[in-house]
Amino acid sequence: MNYDVVLIAGPTASGKSAAALALARAIGGVVVNADSMQVYAEAPLLTAQPGAADQTSAPHLLYGHIPARRLYSVGRYAEDAAAALAQARAEKRIPIFTGGTGLYFTALTDGLSEIPPVPDDVRDDARALLEKIGVEALHERLASLDPQTASRLRPTDPQRVLRGYEVFAATGTPLTTWQAKTGQPVLAGLRIAKFLIDPPRDILRARIAARFEAMLDSGALDEARALADLDPALPAAKLLGLRPLLALARGEISKDEAVAQAVTATGQFAKRQSTWFRGRMSDYARFDPHESNIITIYSQFTA
Repeated sequence: MNYDVVLIAGPTASGKSAAALALARAIGGVVVNADSMQVYAEAPLLTAQPGAADQTSAPHLLYGHIPARRLYSVGRYAEDAAAALAQARAEKRIPIFTGGTGLYFTALTDGLSEIPPVPDDVRDDARALLEKIGVEALHERLASLDPQTASRLRPTDPQRVLRGYEVFAATGTPLTTWQAKTGQPVLAGLRIAKFLIDPPRDILRARIAARFEAMLDSGALDEARALADLDPALPAAKLLGLRPLLALARGEISKDEAVAQAVTATGQFAKRQSTWFRGRMSDYARFDPHESNIITIYSQFTA
């Protein structure tokens, strides 16, 4: 069977970018980012974006195309992914979407909630209120207006609490109600080969540690310094490793402490990713890149 699109999902540092690149070279494909952190232009090292050599050896799309200080949502990603899909098909290349953001894959295969855009004045007022009263107080206010959405959010998560509050302020309808209404998937009607990289946890942790050390050696601390003034409500403020590196830059912790904190946080994040993937991607073919070759596996799918 021939496929129109390939999806390669996996937790951070699992080797999915390398697998996507190898497959793109083999089949004349184009690698398309499906990771919410790799979209940011100012953090190619911190987000482990493919390097210049990799991007030269096969076409890559949607990497580093968004300023970190701009609000970027899964809805915007769906629009960009649709454009990337159209570009790949116009060039007669098979798009290979790869990344670790589960909601991006949901947008590709299942569709998104059709939430109306929040007017700028409402968003500005919500941000000002967050800065004035803090995230926990804003969560309490959200709970009084929209208890169902508030019950699903951590009171210490400024990005999601702000999103819930501003959607209700703009529409008068709970965010959870909007989320129950689904639009058309980006990849509707296409034949999709789905793969999930699932390496053993000990191997993944070793890869996370080695990669973070390499990031530091390549200049990740300078990237972190340039992002020191990020609004904590912006998605980019959740860049893995950013907080410990900023603490290191301020002289508050040692390099070893920064590495340990970053590796621990990244490992915890990878565990949450793996749990999400296993629960919601049961129709994806799982493989360990240390034991299986993506090109061989894909060939078996298309035979």
